[in-house]
Amino acid sequence: MTIKKPKRFVVGLTGGCGTGKSSALAEFKRRGAAAFSLDRIAHEQSRPGREGYRAILRAFGRGILNKKGVIDRHALGARVFRDKSARVRLERAVHPPILREMERLIARLNDVVVVDVPLLFEKGLQDRFDATVLISCRPSSQLRRVVKRDGLSVAQARLRIRAQWPLARKRKLADFTIDNDGSLTELRAKMKALHAGLTLLYGGTPNGNAD
Repeated sequence: MTIKKPKRFVVGLTGGCGTGKSSALAEFKRRGAAAFSLDRIAHEQSRPGREGYRAILRAFGRGILNKKGVIDRHALGARVFRDKSARVRLERAVHPPILREMERLIARLNDVVVVDVPLLFEKGLQDRFDATVLISCRPSSQLRRVVKRDGLSVAQARLRIRAQWPLARKRKLADFTIDNDGSLTELRAKMKALHAGLTLLYGGTPNGNAD
């Protein structure tokens, strides 16, 4: 009897602010996986005329728009990171259209598909994926990266990090964990091995050419 290979193997990629999810996602792409980020979908959904844009306006009113009628993402972000109730309102408004778009994109793709999902475990989305991958690092590395990347004070960076679950809690739920405290070269080596393993789980042949 021949066992038919599934059309796709969908991987949920997550981590925390500053752990290196974007670099990991780029490595998956470099190795031939179909990969995209929910942050990109969220950005697109916040544009005028999109379903997410209308949902955000219903939740927060037109006071969050700039003079051009575009959502002021910086002002909205600052508001939701300091106010938990505002963050919950935003998530309830935008998550349904974002997840619908995610499922639509996945349905169009084949083989190994990787989706960067910032709140994968916080929102209980892990059952939507065939495997989950956590990109982790030491708390000191995470804080330093967020301060440098986003131009925040240490206090602001800590507030942003605490808006998500601790990495130790996510580690207990993830199928695979990549510790990313070293160089980009070290991360690439780890991602090469992980991609090969996930490809074998799917039933494909690892591509060892992207070095």
